[in-house]
Amino acid sequence: MHLENILPNDGPSIEEVKKYLNKYNNEYIIIKFGGSVLNDPKLFKIFIQDIAILKRLGFSPIIVHGGGKRISNKLIELNIKSNFIKGLRVTDKETINIVEDVLANFNEEIAKALEEQSCKTKKITSKKNNIITVKPESKELGFVGTPIHIKIDFLKEIINANEVPIIAPLGLDESSQIFNINADTVAGSIAKALKARRFIIISDVEGVLDNDKKLIPEINSVKAKSLIDQKIISGGMIPKINNCIDVVSNGVKGVVIIDGRRSHSILFELLSDKGAGTLIRE
Repeated sequence: MHLENILPNDGPSIEEVKKYLNKYNNEYIIIKFGGSVLNDPKLFKIFIQDIAILKRLGFSPIIVHGGGKRISNKLIELNIKSNFIKGLRVTDKETINIVEDVLANFNEEIAKALEEQSCKTKKITSKKNNIITVKPESKELGFVGTPIHIKIDFLKEIINANEVPIIAPLGLDESSQIFNINADTVAGSIAKALKARRFIIISDVEGVLDNDKKLIPEINSVKAKSLIDQKIISGGMIPKINNCIDVVSNGVKGVVIIDGRRSHSILFELLSDKGAGTLIRE
């Protein structure tokens, strides 16, 4: 393998990469991406290149994508008002069909971009290869679901066929009704079911910050809970971190929150000494 032909010039050094190549052999890496990486064409392009690089290096990335902003834009365009309860979109009959369309189109876009990088993919949405069975989250949220079962064997088949699974945050209930699911929850459920080595959340934040707004490179769940109690972790970061704590206490070796606005942040996280963002362990 000629690393100099695979790695980007502005990524981790070849010396560093060599040290980490065997660390993730035959390990699952779940990557959930949202925020700017979804919406900024330049960041999206770098993200796609990075996934293709991981694949060439022999890794097994599994991608889960969000799409909240695109859904919001589409609903505004159609003059449909969105209501949120604790950060989750209330999803009625009309909205769920739009959500499904937006996420399926975006799923297609990601697959196409990866295929252009000679990366074989498998699209997973509510219509194509659904792997998630859900139950309703609550009555007032409408068609918002919580995963209760993941078809793990099917996922493993995809990976063994050397394809990258691209998973939309949609699922079906027992009667095949479509439900929207929080993308972090989907990715966390899959990471737990596969006992993944790493669960990477790509977001618009540097990671977990301390009182002086400095990045905390590594924390455990006890420390994370105390940061929530002290209100140092607040707002939308609270459900994110609670999800991370749940994931690491269920057999996943480490969860990392990294900044998608930083070029090649995934490569730096997996293949460099310093890493990127905040690593959360049990």
